[in-house]
Order: sequence, then structure tokens, then C-alpha cells
Amino acid sequence: MKTTLTVNGKARELDADTRVTLLDALRHHLGLTGTKKGCDHGQCGACTVLVNGRRINSCLSLACMHDGDEITTIEGLGTPDDMSPLQKAFVKHDGYQCGYCTPGQICSATAMLDEIKQNWPSHVSDDLDAPAKLTVEEVAERMSGNLCRCSCYPNIVDAIREVAEAEGERP
Repeated sequence: MKTTLTVNGKARELDADTRVTLLDALRHHLGLTGTKKGCDHGQCGACTVLVNGRRINSCLSLACMHDGDEITTIEGLGTPDDMSPLQKAFVKHDGYQCGYCTPGQICSATAMLDEIKQNWPSHVSDDLDAPAKLTVEEVAERMSGNLCRCSCYPNIVDAIREVAEAEGERP
């Protein structure tokens, strides 16, 4: 099935079986290997990408479902020579060890910070109508779909909170 995606700002044509997941389309058909396959069951978040600005587990979604959508992968957020603020903060705070989950963590954190700007409450938000405070508990809850096998969670939270504070959010 022919599918047209805009991936990291570039139109891409894909001719793949309707059973191909978005993750496999990105990695195997388009050569974007930054997005990782972890559990392949939507439980670890290593495959997180942004679809029209919202984070999803790309292993649980078929590529053909996203015809016309804008997909952002870790490659679209920054490069080693021009890193995004979150990528820089992950390096500064040592928010990774093996680095396998890092692309998914950074994609998820990017969308999470946008959700905060839009005042989306989380499960641990005290007041559903008040602006969210980016406490450790709030960030941990919002990032709970992304697992780190090396347990770098405190460093990941520090990196996210630093970027949020720099962007004027309420850590």
C-alpha cells in the first residue's frame, strides 16, 4: 500500500504491506534507525515518536494508518552538531547509560513539555484546572510509559526539569 508521510519535515513515499508497523517502516523502509525497537509490545516506550506533535508507541501503530501525518523521530529533533535543548540536557545530566531508551525518552519528553504548556493534567495533578507544577512526581508520572533499563530516572527527570525551567515552566 502506498503511504505518504512527512518525516522530520520531508515528504516520504512508502510502499509497504499494510501490516508494517510505523516503527518498522521508519527503521527498515526509511533507514531512520534512531527509533529503537524495545519490547515490541508498547510497554517500554523505546519506540516513541511524535505523530502530529503527540507521542505514540510506533510499534503499536501501522504505517498505513498515518497517511498524510507528520512524523518526528529523534533524528528530527536534533543532530550531534545541533542538539535540541532536551538532547543537550540529557548529555549534561548524564540521563542515559546504555542509551537504548534515550531516543524514545527525548521524544516523549518533548511532547510532555508541550502537554504541560497546554495545561493537560496528569494522573497525579492535584488540581485539574490549575497549571501543572513539574515536580519530580509529576514528571515521573508523565514519563511512566518510558522505561530505562539502566535506571537513570533521577538524571532524566533533572534534564527535563532543567529544560522546563529554561522555557519558563513551573518546576
